[in-house]
Amino acid sequence: MVESWEHEEVVTRLGRRSGVPITVAVHSRRLGPAAGGVRLRHYPTWQDGLTDALLLSKGMTYKNAVAGLPFGGGKTVIAAPSTLTPAQRTDALADAGELIASFEGSYLCGPDIGTTSDDMVYLRSFTPHAFCLPESHGGTGSSSGPTARGVLAALRAGLSTVFGSSSVAGRRVVVVGMGSVGSLLARSLSAQGASVAVADVDPSRCAGYEQVPVSYAVEADVLVPAAVGGVIGPDVRAPLVVGPANNQLVSDDVAETLSAAGVTWIPDFVASGGGVIYTLCRETSGLDHDAALARVAAIEETVHSVLNAAAANGTTPLAEAMTLAEDRLAALALT
Repeated sequence: MVESWEHEEVVTRLGRRSGVPITVAVHSRRLGPAAGGVRLRHYPTWQDGLTDALLLSKGMTYKNAVAGLPFGGGKTVIAAPSTLTPAQRTDALADAGELIASFEGSYLCGPDIGTTSDDMVYLRSFTPHAFCLPESHGGTGSSSGPTARGVLAALRAGLSTVFGSSSVAGRRVVVVGMGSVGSLLARSLSAQGASVAVADVDPSRCAGYEQVPVSYAVEADVLVPAAVGGVIGPDVRAPLVVGPANNQLVSDDVAETLSAAGVTWIPDFVASGGGVIYTLCRETSGLDHDAALARVAAIEETVHSVLNAAAANGTTPLAEAMTLAEDRLAALALT
């Protein structure tokens, strides 16, 4: 639920080809053009899609600010009322492309849930401001790998704080959501010696792993939310929660409840920044692969700072991460 209006620009339009409601929400351009992905998924109503766009675009503002990127926060949501045929999906993407083009470069888009790097190639036929194109088209390809790297960097910092060691070996880790990022995380964590269990609404994605029900109240050392947001409530039983899903908490006040219960939740807009950091550093700043990955790896130090500040100030990681973002917004906006 969005309780107050704080966005710079929001446009919701019924696609003229697809008849699908599409929203582009720009939360902030204080640091530069807004940046955020194109999400295509089913929503019960167009209002649910609008609400998600508002929340996700705000999260992108904080994600980019914490990462020190000169970009604001935005998001596109294609609110499919039901499963789309291939032709309907193409029409919906075309409608989204036209809407994104109308922002004339003040909003940059990339892939998100339900869209791919190949879809960004198609969107380029409407706007030059689509990123994460396949390498064969001059882009950096899928951002899933850098996103997973960033989550692993955040996890190392969390493990050090909670368990006294950055090693995941021997820890029980439950990954909820076996999409492109979740599956990479499960594979990497298994290779590092973790005891990995997974959950997904599509059981076929869980092949090769211990499968558990889709729940965020499972017993584990580490819980990795890697699906949709609005799912983490006060019933979490893992002492460490870190993952790539956006807007994970049911509400922000859950952060205080979790901290009081001894649960360390690493804010998603810090942990999940690897993809956007890598892509924008490569495709807009001209950094090479190694330099961009170094920026992703710096998430580990950012998480250490956030967790140390929360412990020193008697606050929550969410409060400290938001303070860091606001400080950077204020500082970068003045330069």
